[in-house]
Amino acid sequence: MSTADDTSGEDGPWGEVTPEAARRLLVAAVDAFAERGYHATTTRDIAGRAGMSPAALYIHYKTKEELLHRISKIGHERALHVLEAEADRDGTAAERLAGAVRSFVRWHAERHTTARVVQYELGALGDEHRTEIVALRRRSDAVVRRIIGEGVRNGEFDVPDVAGTTLAVLSLCIDVARWFDAQGSRTPDEVGDLYADLVQRMVKVRADGSAGPR
Repeated sequence: MSTADDTSGEDGPWGEVTPEAARRLLVAAVDAFAERGYHATTTRDIAGRAGMSPAALYIHYKTKEELLHRISKIGHERALHVLEAEADRDGTAAERLAGAVRSFVRWHAERHTTARVVQYELGALGDEHRTEIVALRRRSDAVVRRIIGEGVRNGEFDVPDVAGTTLAVLSLCIDVARWFDAQGSRTPDEVGDLYADLVQRMVKVRADGSAGPR
């Protein structure tokens, strides 16, 4: 069984998924969806990767879509937690925005297989599940928008369009999951530092924390 960027132990990123058989199936589904896409993946593919029979899958998940929803919900909740933890720290808006971007990017790099499924298979969810996940995505948007808005109000940032800049920042971070290669030349930490610096430039933060000229 391939575990890609996701371990199956109790301390791993899927530790809340129990029992062990359900966790194995979920990890196998992440690998299959990332490699082949949701629609091209069958329940037989998933069960085979988990070393189980197709019938065993239905003991833990009623449908393939239920599996995708479980993956997507856990992934979005984890990503939201990363953003909220940085947004709620003490410090200037510039420091908190840099920390949020650095951590969010690092999460998407370290968990790039999971993140590809979480971020790019939203359309495969049923209406009820998609509505739930969209609400989580909006909460992530609100966290970043809050930091940027605070920076504008206190004079740290020069951002004429807070909503548009928030969308640009999140899109930049999320796209890391699409291209990141664990065997490449940059580590997740290095990519996180790079993107934090790029975002600081987007909002025009100067070394003294004040906004630069438009």
